[in-house]
Amino acid sequence: MSFRNPSTSSHDMEEARDRSYGFQLESEIESTETPCEELPEGFRYIADTRRQSIGNLNHHADIEDTRCDIRKRGYLPVENYGIIGNMRTIALVGTDASVDFFCFPKFDSPSIFCRMLDKDKGGHFSIAPRTPHTSNKQMYLPNSNILTTRFLSDEGVAEIVDYMHVPAQGQRLSTKPLLQWLIRKVRVIRGSVAFKMECYPAFNYALDAHTTRIVQDETTEDQKAMAGVEAKLYPEEDWNYYASRDRVIFESPNLNMDLRHLVKCGDFDCPLVKIHVDEDDQAHRGPGVWADFDLKETQEVVFVFREVPRMESSEMMQNETMADRKLRMAVDPPLSMSLLEALFRQTGTFWLNWVTQSTYKGRWREHVMRSALTLKLLTYEPTGAVVAAPTFGIPEAIGGPRNWDYRYVWVRDSSFTIYAFLRLGFTHEAGRYMNYIEDRCNDLNEDGSLNIMYSIDGVKRLDEFELNHLDGYRGSRPVRIGNGAYDHLQLDIYGELMDGIYLYNKYGSPISYDMWCSVRKLTDYVCDNWDVPDMSIWEVRGRKQQFTYSLVMCWVAIDRALRLSDKRVFPCPNRERWVRTRDEIYEVVQTKCYNPELKMFTQSVESFDALDASTLIMPLVFFSSPTDPRLLNTIERIMMPPEKGGLVANDLVFRYNFLTTDDGVGGLEGAFSMCTFWLVEALTRAGKYDKRLLNRAVIMFERMLSYGNHLGLFSEEVARSGELLGNFPQAFTHLSFISAAYNLDRVLTHDRPKSE
Repeated sequence: MSFRNPSTSSHDMEEARDRSYGFQLESEIESTETPCEELPEGFRYIADTRRQSIGNLNHHADIEDTRCDIRKRGYLPVENYGIIGNMRTIALVGTDASVDFFCFPKFDSPSIFCRMLDKDKGGHFSIAPRTPHTSNKQMYLPNSNILTTRFLSDEGVAEIVDYMHVPAQGQRLSTKPLLQWLIRKVRVIRGSVAFKMECYPAFNYALDAHTTRIVQDETTEDQKAMAGVEAKLYPEEDWNYYASRDRVIFESPNLNMDLRHLVKCGDFDCPLVKIHVDEDDQAHRGPGVWADFDLKETQEVVFVFREVPRMESSEMMQNETMADRKLRMAVDPPLSMSLLEALFRQTGTFWLNWVTQSTYKGRWREHVMRSALTLKLLTYEPTGAVVAAPTFGIPEAIGGPRNWDYRYVWVRDSSFTIYAFLRLGFTHEAGRYMNYIEDRCNDLNEDGSLNIMYSIDGVKRLDEFELNHLDGYRGSRPVRIGNGAYDHLQLDIYGELMDGIYLYNKYGSPISYDMWCSVRKLTDYVCDNWDVPDMSIWEVRGRKQQFTYSLVMCWVAIDRALRLSDKRVFPCPNRERWVRTRDEIYEVVQTKCYNPELKMFTQSVESFDALDASTLIMPLVFFSSPTDPRLLNTIERIMMPPEKGGLVANDLVFRYNFLTTDDGVGGLEGAFSMCTFWLVEALTRAGKYDKRLLNRAVIMFERMLSYGNHLGLFSEEVARSGELLGNFPQAFTHLSFISAAYNLDRVLTHDRPKSE
């Protein structure tokens, strides 16, 4: 299949050779028949297995076996995790049912469990069968973020259900508020299974010491009254259970947590769950706890990990109102089976009701809904912000230095987030995110600019620190918190921002005059600074350049502002300057960022021979026609393997050739999942006029789906070995997946070339 302009005659198309039966383009096949480009001695390209050396870095022996839940080096593969959350924070739960990452109470709070970044002292909360098992399965309950992990053997089948409570929509929060509890239900489906529970917290990124004690809880009169009310609301005559009076309290300088449990006896004598303090624990900065217990079919144990409720003084309790008393009791209710059943029911109802709001009925709906549910988990409900990823320090290459903190909100994600939510019918989430963005636009810097990123609460300063006491995921150091790129100059953010505002005005709700005034200020800033060298989308830490991506997005910023002005008839005193600047940027990209000899758009004005996958954004933002020969030539070049001058290996797209491009960081990295979905969408838009490009887009999209994990979650990157790398799961990847799926389905359904 040759890569041709759609204007080519149908006769010529029929004459074209097709040696791949639709799985590859002819140009890709031809590129395999040409010799490799030479590199300096001692280096080789990403996917070129014919050369044996890659400097002094050898990662072949470090490839993780991802077939089970065994920790061969103390770490699970990144793809062996699922996430649970409550729109305030998340926890990562491994296929071995261990909580290995948990920041509390917010996304950007210090970690309590962080075994992903240090197998010895990071902290964890694991529940695993002591009975040998032959297989394990992990899945979400349908249309929810309730995670189940099963362990199967001849002796029995065990299931662990993990979730964080979310109140059902519309329920009265004064009596049924959000309880920020990490809830873990252990039960046996068949036979009998022996378990071991370990809870070893490591407060404040494993920096703070803590004490551990087990106390005997005395039920207060208020709790007895509350239990009596619940007994009437939820009759429990058929439930034989007990709530343990043993409560584990972990006390650190800034945060106190406790661990409680409830046992359901089922059809047998109640099992004993006795918790012990591990006084011999030397790895952590305070002792953890453990318990061995055996369960039979129908029996359950539920563990609840939460912050210790603030105790009111007796004087305050005497003066509190009835409403205050009800709220105090609602946030610290006594453990009962009816309460836990209600929390589970409320959480399941919330997620089911949320999913049913979606208007998407196209192909790959199950995958699209999982991405939507993931994005909802990454949303900070109090402000509407969406974090780039809920984790920090997970490496982009094993043993490398590219280990960043992504628990913040990038302005760059604006248009992609708003577009995804609107296309799927989640207008409330788009509106909340738009409110967050509008607040940032009302708090511009002195020079009229925006930061490239903010905290979930809108904080601008995000100082970067290295946690040198942590070993890092599989020895990948340093582990960083904060993000030193917060004050970078990255001019592309204004394009994504303006595109998001334009989309929300078009498909969501009309923007206000005050918002338009902010748009005018930002557009004037772009007109003043568009030609200033910056660090662009990849946040390079080397020399600043006039990156093609930034120029294109500056064009988008001005173009969307002009469109918005026309559509809403907003006053636009600087219209002539905006039009003149927009056209000037377009000419610069076409004349100074296109290499006619190599037939490709380049990475920047200065790097005239460097290829960059970010140029794939051009047809997605309507800068370029999807069938423009210059764009098609660039796509053809990108789809060559790296050793032939391209960026695609095994249908995975690298953002640029990091062996020949200095980004100021160094080290290896994997293929960028987002770039792969961008290539799919670029092929899809061109495929509207050429069915062979459309078929190629479908194949690449389906293959990319296989790089999601068993739950449909994607990370930032995919390694040469196929394992997931980078912070996980990443919002940008899921956003680009939703966009690619939506547009691919639309073309396949409505705009498929008539020649088919």
